[in-house]
Amino acid sequence: MHALTGLSLVSLLSFGYLSWDWARPSLMADAPAEAGAPPSAAPPQPPHIIFILTDDQGYHDVGYHGSDIETPTLDRLAAEGVKLENYYIQPICTPSRSQLLTGRYQIHTGLQHSIIRPRQPNCLPLDQVTLPQKLQEAGYSTHMVGKWHLGFYRKECLPTRRGFDTFLGSLTGNVDYYTYDNCDGPGVCGFDLHEGESVAWGLSGQYSTMLYAQRASHILASHSPRRPLFLYVAFQAVHTPLQSPREYLYRYRTMGNVARRKYAAMVTCMDEAVRNITWALKRYGFYNNSVIIFSSDNGGQTFSGGSNWPLRGRKGTYWEGGVRGLGFVHSPLLKRKRRTSRALVHITDWYPTLVGLAGGSASAADGLDGYDVWPAISEGRASPRTEILHNIDPLYNHAQHGSLEGGFGIWNTAVQAAIRVGEWKLLTGDPGYGDWIPPQTLASFPGSWWNLERMASVRQAVWLFNISADPYEREDLAGQRPDVVRTLLARLADYNRTAIPVRYPAENPRAHPDFNGGAWGPWASDEDEEEEEEGGRARSFSRGRRKKKCKICKLRSFFRKLNTRLMSHRI
Repeated sequence: MHALTGLSLVSLLSFGYLSWDWARPSLMADAPAEAGAPPSAAPPQPPHIIFILTDDQGYHDVGYHGSDIETPTLDRLAAEGVKLENYYIQPICTPSRSQLLTGRYQIHTGLQHSIIRPRQPNCLPLDQVTLPQKLQEAGYSTHMVGKWHLGFYRKECLPTRRGFDTFLGSLTGNVDYYTYDNCDGPGVCGFDLHEGESVAWGLSGQYSTMLYAQRASHILASHSPRRPLFLYVAFQAVHTPLQSPREYLYRYRTMGNVARRKYAAMVTCMDEAVRNITWALKRYGFYNNSVIIFSSDNGGQTFSGGSNWPLRGRKGTYWEGGVRGLGFVHSPLLKRKRRTSRALVHITDWYPTLVGLAGGSASAADGLDGYDVWPAISEGRASPRTEILHNIDPLYNHAQHGSLEGGFGIWNTAVQAAIRVGEWKLLTGDPGYGDWIPPQTLASFPGSWWNLERMASVRQAVWLFNISADPYEREDLAGQRPDVVRTLLARLADYNRTAIPVRYPAENPRAHPDFNGGAWGPWASDEDEEEEEEGGRARSFSRGRRKKKCKICKLRSFFRKLNTRLMSHRI
């Protein structure tokens, strides 16, 4: 009888939470000021900051870029705000997220290579002061909803230890949208939905885009507009697996290509989630003093329904299709609205820009690579940024036809690197697949359509483009302008002298979810960290302890040897 009573109580509480009336203001929020009350003499309150990040949304996959996908909310918010049409991100997940939260290039965090994989003892460097930590110092309440993908092998790496007051979301790179299961190889599967630092088993079954929007609305309902808020919503959408509620699929039933149909449904569902969050901002009194930033995290994955047309390349490449981002700012606080900005902006710029809006201070003296671009966005001034280091990855497969001699003795052109200086963009090494891929609207795509603009096999390792005149990267000027090539190679060499060593450790079998209750989560202790750093010296010191771990010693050695650079090709 007691067991039944307890079960019933838990069920009722769960139902009450899941059926929460999101339109109802929380009793926890402060009551609004009475009409006619005298104005306060206090200084203006810092703005509420809402940062919305989408995953794998292609440059072409928004209505205002001429897409066949319906995004009425994004179109309206962008039209009423400032569209960022010279905005750059990184080509894959972890690098974009790390640069957003640290304001630093990958070469300055050791995350130059690939992504942080679930079984790697790696995370965003613990000595970095993150954006939410800086905002906390400025008096902000900070909340994160969605995908983390910045490492979790130790508890110190978790979002709630890196500046967020609350967290609901996944720690790994991609999960099932309903079950929240994630497999990092055959038989290496686990549950990945966390609330705070606990596994959120009870929330399984809800479509993640809707769940995250509901949580964002709940945060707004329960927070006082009088205290500045930072809300980071990192949607899982529209990353694979391609899953969508049926009602959204029905809208695109005439779309012949199945992958594109599912992808389009996911984008539209995400668009409606943004609408619900925006509505909650207005409902609960945040909107008039808010700054809404929308950004994609990398180019679209053309093999999974995404499109970056007419840009060249795709996710995982340093062509424009991999690094040119979707972005806009919507805010009543903008001084010049309803326009398109061509100011050069990079994802590292949000750190100093948002800290500045919050009343804090952040500059190059703090080791940042970002710039405060708010005057450029809000007032239309010139951007303080004149160049972007897209990346230098010394571990990526070296190009067969690159060499130090080919780089005039300045730079080894076999190394994967990309840089933008002014109007010029230089790529060296292997930038990734450089195709121009049309939207996958046809049922037979890729088929013969795939070969329309395929890249022929190239025997080069240096490309130069005038991006302002040739944004689609169709005319390589490296042979015509060796003077510009030399200048940009020298800039790469300058940046490389400031780079710290790459951190890309071997995968650890102890991370297997089977050893952690069936869920992905922290597995390393302080002793494990010392062992990683001290190597054999630590192992010799703890010889007695080693016998207890002998069951996985051979596995650990095996995975260390297996860890190769081939992981880069799987992203």
